[in-house]
This record gives sequence, structure tokens and C-alpha cells, in this order.
Amino acid sequence: MLRYFYSNSIQDFLSDSSNTILGKLARNNDFSLESTQKAAWLGEIDILKSILTNNEGTIFFEYSIPRMGRRIDVVLIIKSVIFVLEFKVGEKEFQAYAINQVWDYALDLKNFHETSRDHLIAPILIATEALHSHFTTVEKSHQDRTLSPIKTNTKDLKSVIDGILTFAEGEIEIDGNTWCNGRYAPTPTILEAAMALYNNHSVADISRRDASAKNLSETSDAISQIIIDSKKSGKKSICFVTGVPGAGKTLVGLDIATKHLKSESETTSVFLSGNGPLVAVLREALTRDRWKREKEIGKKVRKGEIFSEVKAFVQNVHNFRDECLIDIDRPPFDHIAIFDEAQRAWDLIQTQNFMSRKKNHKDFKYSEPEFLISCLNRHSDWAVIICLVGGGQEINTGEAGIGEWLEGLNRSFKNWEIHVSSRLYDSEYAAGEALKLIKNKENLFFNDNLHLSVSMRSFRAENVSLFVKHLFRYKY
Repeated sequence: MLRYFYSNSIQDFLSDSSNTILGKLARNNDFSLESTQKAAWLGEIDILKSILTNNEGTIFFEYSIPRMGRRIDVVLIIKSVIFVLEFKVGEKEFQAYAINQVWDYALDLKNFHETSRDHLIAPILIATEALHSHFTTVEKSHQDRTLSPIKTNTKDLKSVIDGILTFAEGEIEIDGNTWCNGRYAPTPTILEAAMALYNNHSVADISRRDASAKNLSETSDAISQIIIDSKKSGKKSICFVTGVPGAGKTLVGLDIATKHLKSESETTSVFLSGNGPLVAVLREALTRDRWKREKEIGKKVRKGEIFSEVKAFVQNVHNFRDECLIDIDRPPFDHIAIFDEAQRAWDLIQTQNFMSRKKNHKDFKYSEPEFLISCLNRHSDWAVIICLVGGGQEINTGEAGIGEWLEGLNRSFKNWEIHVSSRLYDSEYAAGEALKLIKNKENLFFNDNLHLSVSMRSFRAENVSLFVKHLFRYKY
């Protein structure tokens, strides 16, 4: 897998025909190629061919920011500058959404792409038919060597690029190939900011005072102890947290994710879900809450910057998987991965079918659970996986159920410690047969604090705004 649809040196890009470039873009595109997209790519190619004749460097079309699930129209690596280009072909105005879009791309590179963090990043929005550009001589960079978005048209794009290169003269030049291969690695600054979202809060803060709140904190504490022991002893562990829908599994997962974010402690963690709408709602709810609280104390902060903080610990599992497919020889940045609704991971047939059709992996040999375990297993020291397992839910075609996680451990990862509650034997989790395979293993441990026993009406996945209100005591 590649992170881009097309890449070349700028000089070879100039000598490639537009049709050759378009053909490579089309072949690497996972989606149906609309005529509007084809026209946009041809427009971008023509513009860049006309202005880059005197430049040397590397060009990338449709560059995928590691784990963010977003593709940048064009990235130019020229001398010491990373140019982030967002084209709006045919547009006459600089729309606010487009300005935010290119700015967010730049922030994602700065915050999450290891080989971008120390270099000057220049986000440029090109409304090709705009009458005027909005660009003045660069005197200083924005925070963390990232320029504020620059708005220009086709006519002035070359002058903009040349002006930024003049501003950055004398700095260390970037090798395009090294830059491209940079891994996902959130900066210490973004991790600290993400931790601030949960600062002085824990699952105990929303525990109801009656018996129904019994073990949210106990479950979180039990998982934290497994993490501490695994790191101290240099071992790999997986634990299965069970509970009915609404019991608070997602909340416990977020609590664990945000307790273990400090990069200097090598205990970084990430909350992963294959439920795209849930990821979106969680991110938006947390972003809005932080933004409103900052506004209350008179602090001006852009929602997009807060959103970057949230993305440090709430991510789509498919983006995590794809990054591990690209970075096949390196362990992921995180030592701790929390998989929400783990029973919905794909079985072997579904995974093989998808990998063959969409990712050009013709002989993929893993089910999704086994592959995800293999990613964390790349760590040479320690790792922890937390599987959040919903009970009493229908397993759809192609979903593996929790049994495949256990069978994958038994097949390929016999050295991993397995922590479960006795409730995993219940028929609603459909794991009984798989548990029989491992029931006599020395590294199987039962801990009933890993089961959330009573539904909490105050927290449900489909109403995450309630979670934010309770967690932060903020009333909308």
C-alpha cells in the first residue's frame, strides 16, 4: 500500500504526460472515478506543470495523512518547506470551509506526522478563478512553524511559493522519500493538550450514587493495573471487557485512553472504533465541550485546533489498520489499543475479500482480529489490547464475533496473557467454544471486574452528548 496516488520528483513530474499522471491517479483511487474528479486532477496537473519549471523537489498527489483518514490534494516538498495545496478548481471565492480544510491538513501533519513536525509547513488554498490573492510577505510563522492559511489564485501561486522559499532560505532541506515514510507519531504537545480534555476527571465523576454504578471505576482500575503490570514485566496482555449496551464500555475505554497519553512514558494509547458515526459524534461532542468551556473563560481558540487534540486518542480502527499495512515492519506508535465493539471485527473471508478488492493484497492471510493483534505484537517490549465486547447483539455477515479474537490468540500469539471475566462464557457473547481452546492455559486469568453488569441510562453510544455533560458537568 502507498500513502499517495501519485508521487515523483518535480522534474520527472514535468516530463510525465498529463495522461500518464492521470492514469496512475485513477489506478490508485479506491472509489469510482467521477468526471468532476478527473477534470479537477487534470486542472491541478496543468497548473503545477506551468509554475514548477524552475523548482526541484518531490510532489505527491492525494497524500494520506497517517491515521487521519484524509487526503491532501497535493503536497510539494521543496528545499526546506512542506507545501500543503488545496485546490478549488473553478472557484472564484475563498470559502470559509475550504480555508479551515487546508488549515486542518497542515495541523494534522504538524501534530501527527513524525517527519513534518520540525519543518515549516505552508498551507495554501487555491481558488483557481479568484480575481485577487490574499498574501503578504511572510515575516514569521504561526505556532510551531506552521503558517496561517494563504489564499491565492492560479496566477499568483508561483509568486506565493517563491516568497515562502525566500523566507525559509538557509534551513535544512527535506528529503522527499524520507518525509513520505514518516510514521504516525503525535507530538508531546498534542498529547498534553488531549490529556487536558480529561484533566481531573475520571469515570468516577459520572458514577451514579446507587448500586447501578457499581463497577465503572473498578473496571477502569482493573485495566490500569494490567497495563502497569505489563509494562513493568515486559509482557503482552489482552483483556476483554464485557457488558450490555449502555453499561459504560465506551466510557471506560475513553477513560483508559486518556489516562495513558504521555509519550515520554512510552505508555501511549488510542481508542479505536469501526463505527464511523460514533467516532464522529465522540469527536464533535468533546470538541464542542472544550470549545465552550474555553469561551466561557474568555479564551479564543479555534475549534479545529481542539479537534486535533481529540483525534490524538479517538480514531477510526480502519485508519489504524491501513497505517499498519503501510508501515508493515514497524510497531504502531501506541502501546495500548482499545477496540470498541470488538465482536464486530471482520472474519477471515470478509477481510481477505476487502484486502483483495480495495487494498491490492491478494494473499492476505489474517482475519481482522488476528491482524490487529499482530500489529501490537510488533512491539519488542510490551503491549496491551483492550477489547470492549457488547453482549446480546446480532452478529452480522462477515463479522467474526469474539471467538475469532480468542482463536487468533491460540493460533499465533500463545505468549500473550489473556484477561477475561467469567461472564464471557455467557451465551450472549458466543465465545464458549473458543474459550474451551484456552481454558487450561497458564496465561488465562479471570477477573470479574472486567464485566460491567448494569446498564447506565445516563450513557449510551447513540447519545454521547449526555456523556459529555455528565463528565464535565457542563449544561448545554
